[in-house]
Amino acid sequence: MRFGSLAAALTLSLSTVHAVDPQVPLNYSTYEGTPYSNGVSEWLGIRFAAPPTGNLRFAAPQDPPVVGGVQAANKHGPLCIATAASPAVTTTNEDCLFLDVYAPTNASTGSKLPVYFYIQGGGFNTNSNGNFNGRGLIAASGYNIIVVTFNYRVGPYGFLAGSEVAAGGSLNNGLKDQLKALQWVQKYISHFGGDPGHVTVGGSSAGAASVSLLLTAYGGRDDGLFHATAAESQSFAAMLTNQESQFIYDNLVMRTGCASAEDTLACLRSLDIADLQAQNIMTPFPGAQNKPLYLYSPTIDGDLVPDYTLRLFEEGKFIRVPTIWGDDTNGGTMFAPSTTSTLGESNSWLHDQFPPLTLAQLRQLNLLYPVEDTPAFNGSGRYWRQLSDVYGDLRYLCPGLSIASIYWRAGLPTWNYLWNVEDPTQMAQGYGVPHTVEVNAIFGPENVGSNSPPSSYYPGGVNAAIVPVVQRYWTSFVMARDPNMYRGTGTPLWGTWQPVAEDLDGSRLVFQTNMTRMVQVDQLTRRRCEYTASIGVQIRQ
Repeated sequence: MRFGSLAAALTLSLSTVHAVDPQVPLNYSTYEGTPYSNGVSEWLGIRFAAPPTGNLRFAAPQDPPVVGGVQAANKHGPLCIATAASPAVTTTNEDCLFLDVYAPTNASTGSKLPVYFYIQGGGFNTNSNGNFNGRGLIAASGYNIIVVTFNYRVGPYGFLAGSEVAAGGSLNNGLKDQLKALQWVQKYISHFGGDPGHVTVGGSSAGAASVSLLLTAYGGRDDGLFHATAAESQSFAAMLTNQESQFIYDNLVMRTGCASAEDTLACLRSLDIADLQAQNIMTPFPGAQNKPLYLYSPTIDGDLVPDYTLRLFEEGKFIRVPTIWGDDTNGGTMFAPSTTSTLGESNSWLHDQFPPLTLAQLRQLNLLYPVEDTPAFNGSGRYWRQLSDVYGDLRYLCPGLSIASIYWRAGLPTWNYLWNVEDPTQMAQGYGVPHTVEVNAIFGPENVGSNSPPSSYYPGGVNAAIVPVVQRYWTSFVMARDPNMYRGTGTPLWGTWQPVAEDLDGSRLVFQTNMTRMVQVDQLTRRRCEYTASIGVQIRQ
């Protein structure tokens, strides 16, 4: 059955049943959402866990409290507090564990619609894709899916580690927040018309890193919380063990004046949030010269995160589900300092992000990424694009190709993409096709909150035509665990990743306005990615 007939059949079936009431009773509270004339109902700011404050600061998420009466679900909950954000910021809060549900207004509790569960990015130090609206994807699906978005703790609130935290609190609470939200979906999404047995987890950047971490959680233990994944601009930062993270805890204790306390964790918990946030800053990793882009991240705890992510995939310790992996052509340009003028500055900055990099490894990367192969831009350092190419491949693009091959070898359907949609302004600025820009098209540029999508993606823009193309692939994957079944008319078949002679020589779908097509990974990319893959575990990815 093609897309149109499926939508018609579903609409016919839903017309014979009552739609979900805007007031949805859960076993701890009742939330009243808002139906709109566009055919989508929204429930915003639903609490899925108890406030992580007071004694629950640095603790695993707990069940939400029972609250009587009807709660108005008509505005987003506050985002979680970011690392290095001003204590005066009022748009975020420590009490931030809320989610939003978007559903077709004509859905019923018996509809059993597929669910798209989206994890926002932000380097595990901020909620950077907050309050995305699911209406664009729902409309693109023919009103056949439900979309869930949510917040999770970041920075020290989500990822503080050290022996004191392990003993008196909990490690990897940001990831545990994600699992708590997925458990909420299993319990309650049927109340909104969703099918808990048909959940696709998606995410961008740190959200895509979360996809990888959920696939390998507990060594690949499948708890039935999701059934397919789509990693958008996947990310693989350097990881620390709990013991290696002790310096972060110690530094925070000293900066906050808690070093004299007999129980330093209790002291941190007792601090006013403004006082704690005033000391929530980035500091260098041991062996690095400068602070990294992101200090806090998931910790190898021997349990939820038992090892380096790449090693877990290599050892087959991952959940077997259909997957999508993909990245952008110029994934490093938004991060590498545009002032980078020398090879020394390039190497030093890269080492700040990945302190385990050896001199021999840096030498090989310099040979694989000569500055002569990169463009120059007025007002920017000559090594900006050289550094961004190395960083983009090392952290983002290349690991996705490697994992696609691992899934292929396991006999599982997996698809790979390259986003090469060129926005004129971004191209002129030298950013090329930057990190996570595709999420603006996947959700639709009108639905990404304050994400500042390229103007060319809006109706009438030169790239407006790519939006319905990618939305149909994505909603087809959510509905059928196959991006092709309900893809747009006239769009190419998105072939699965199937290496020909080498692990990394498979074909991927290149998204480009009016030129979307399957393309085999080129020889230069394969050569570079083969090397970065060979050092991935060594640099703690």
